[in-house]
Amino acid sequence: MDDDRDAVPNDVAALREALAVERAKGLEIAAELAVARAKASEDEALIAQQQLQIAKLKHQIYGQRSERSARLIEQLALTFEELEADATEDELAAERALAKTTTGRGFTRKRAERQTFPEHLPRERVVIEGPTACECCGSNRLRKLGEDVTRTLEVVPRQWKVIETVREKFSCRDCEKISQPPAPFHAIARGWAGPSLLAMIMFEKFGQHQPLNRQAERYALEGVPIALSTMADAVGAVCASLDPLLRLVEAHIMAAERLHADDTTVPVLAKGKTDTGRCWIYVRDDRPFGGAGPPAAMFYYSRDRKGEHPQGHLARYAGILQADAYDGYNQLYLAGRQPGPIREAACWSHGRRPFFAMADIEENARRKGAGKKEIPLSPIAIEVVRRIDALFEIERSINGRSPEGRLEVRQTLSRPLVEDLQVYMREQFAKLSRGHDLAKAFNYILKRWTSFTLFLEDGRVCLSNNAAERGLRGIALGRKSWLFCGSDRGGRRAAAMYSLIVTAKMNGIDPQAWLTDILARIAAHPAHRLDELLPWNWTPASALSARAA
Repeated sequence: MDDDRDAVPNDVAALREALAVERAKGLEIAAELAVARAKASEDEALIAQQQLQIAKLKHQIYGQRSERSARLIEQLALTFEELEADATEDELAAERALAKTTTGRGFTRKRAERQTFPEHLPRERVVIEGPTACECCGSNRLRKLGEDVTRTLEVVPRQWKVIETVREKFSCRDCEKISQPPAPFHAIARGWAGPSLLAMIMFEKFGQHQPLNRQAERYALEGVPIALSTMADAVGAVCASLDPLLRLVEAHIMAAERLHADDTTVPVLAKGKTDTGRCWIYVRDDRPFGGAGPPAAMFYYSRDRKGEHPQGHLARYAGILQADAYDGYNQLYLAGRQPGPIREAACWSHGRRPFFAMADIEENARRKGAGKKEIPLSPIAIEVVRRIDALFEIERSINGRSPEGRLEVRQTLSRPLVEDLQVYMREQFAKLSRGHDLAKAFNYILKRWTSFTLFLEDGRVCLSNNAAERGLRGIALGRKSWLFCGSDRGGRRAAAMYSLIVTAKMNGIDPQAWLTDILARIAAHPAHRLDELLPWNWTPASALSARAA
């Protein structure tokens, strides 16, 4: 202690110098710590990105291996987003810390090459004027050697404007007759809104699940107040204008050889409470068996879940129906039904779920890691899930082939697995009590064995009803935003717009761009050529004009 006290300088200058040295060391240590933190954040973000890419590739190659695979990808994406943002913050903190030192080693993150400048986007060239004289000698004899270009992706904020359509009047000096060009067609009566605005309102409400009151609030903040009643009036008018297209979509779907069907709950506002309505979906998707028919989806709304609703929806349909075991479909499967029989194709994903709930090893590992109570696992359920997954593995290899090609592979590879599965299930079922959860799961499949094995007889049948469940996913997400339908008629309007928007998405079309073009053209479009405006036949008006030119 005495030696340390004697080592302290006595004069002020020496004290300041020692303090400066200690501060510099402190800044260097802080910079090293910031760089280390930035490198660690970079590594964590890179690991998260690779995990996300692996999960996406597995999902793309092997399909849905568990009930939570899609949710897992979403969770990994969210984790990657947060870690990437953390890494950028730590990088900037390291740069600020290094700027305060003279000896610290610089740090720069290794970023993948950004692919954010699509070729179809217009380019705006901003040229910074070069020097007019040499900075060294002052000479003005300069010649250009080249240029460095920095690209920045930018977006133009939404621009509002009022379009004034002027129709000039002319009077004939000979006969005094007044001439004037005819008024243009409008997408809705009185034409207060252009097609782009109408498409935005409709897509925001039914595609992005933003109620009209929230849209009105946002537009008002942008300096364009639009009354809620005015917007609601536009919604009704647009739905009426698009109804002929909806009928064409419906006819196309009901002409399918095979349909997917499902339903989900929809809250409906009632007097003093909220009732639970239903939204039904019927999907035509011929792509799994190489069909030429374009994909499409038809939604219907009802106040309850009575069987009369699907029976009315499919009154003129005959073919294959892939659905769950809802009793309301039973009347459709009767032998003497008119206009023809409907063959039931059961969903193996539905049959697999109760077994998967008792065989989720990954969930148990997560619970164990979090210190939660583990779920009791069943070796029998694990074995059943393994066998069903083997069937799905075969289906992934034949997706998109012709019905004949699919049936040939199924007869060779799938049929032996299905027959062995039936023997195994009956053996295990005989050992269980009737009230056991496994017994109920076995009974669900064994009672409908003919429907579950229809895919072994018809190459058009899919192994699951996931196509319909994917179509209903948007409604499940939207319920948290719009809370409920305002009325039964509101539910029917929503079902109509869901049909058009989901069909456009299934055909790889931007729904808002499609609605904008359709609303601009449909009023003047010949009725006998309305099929040209359907999503799978649609050609934008701009492309037609360019082609004509």
